[in-house]
Amino acid sequence: MKIAVISDIHSNIYALDKVIEDIKSKNVDMVVCTGDLVGYGTRPNEVIHKMKEENILTIMGNYDDAIGNLKIVCGCDYKDPKDAQKAGLSMYFTSQETTDENKKYLRNLPKEAIFTFNNKTIRFVHGSTRVINEYLKENSKEAEEVMNELVEDILVCGHTHIPYAKYYGEKLLVNAGSVGKPKTNKPYANYVIIEICDTNVEVEIIEVAYNFEKMAKEIEENEILPDDFARLIREGSVK
Repeated sequence: MKIAVISDIHSNIYALDKVIEDIKSKNVDMVVCTGDLVGYGTRPNEVIHKMKEENILTIMGNYDDAIGNLKIVCGCDYKDPKDAQKAGLSMYFTSQETTDENKKYLRNLPKEAIFTFNNKTIRFVHGSTRVINEYLKENSKEAEEVMNELVEDILVCGHTHIPYAKYYGEKLLVNAGSVGKPKTNKPYANYVIIEICDTNVEVEIIEVAYNFEKMAKEIEENEILPDDFARLIREGSVK
């Protein structure tokens, strides 16, 4: 079983289009998205339309939850008030831009999905099994705690925007990274392919080049979104 997992599109249709194009060349059996279709970028409706068009199973992310359920905050843990202010602008723009039909789609997304392939059970969430917006960063205490409690063989998440795969004993944690707003210090979109064989599981992290400058310029031309979001797109950085 070969599964492509994408995550954290964040209204970046240009990155999503290229990643889906790349996935279609990989001969996968299934595509799953671990959430956050919207926020930050300029094209929430186009991203949602593409996910519907491609019939991609999508798990609810914290941004999807916030926009779909008309919340005023996205649920991220911003220690810097300036970052919280920028996120507020992102929330405002995305809420105004996203159609009522697409908000309904977002609020009806499942919060997790569980499948069994080749005697391996795999669980998909956005943040963690505990909270939708919990960061399971590589080698973190939170990741260790969640994996120690995990019933399934494989846990797949997103939210951190940094892809990785790590074993905790016999259990595997995979982070799908980010298509639309990577935090790898590179502007390339990224996603993972998980291949579940009879005797082992293989994880491949894939980077995809796309026209990030097009998205960055659209952000700069937008009257609401902070210009700093354009810099983050160009640099693929956290700050």
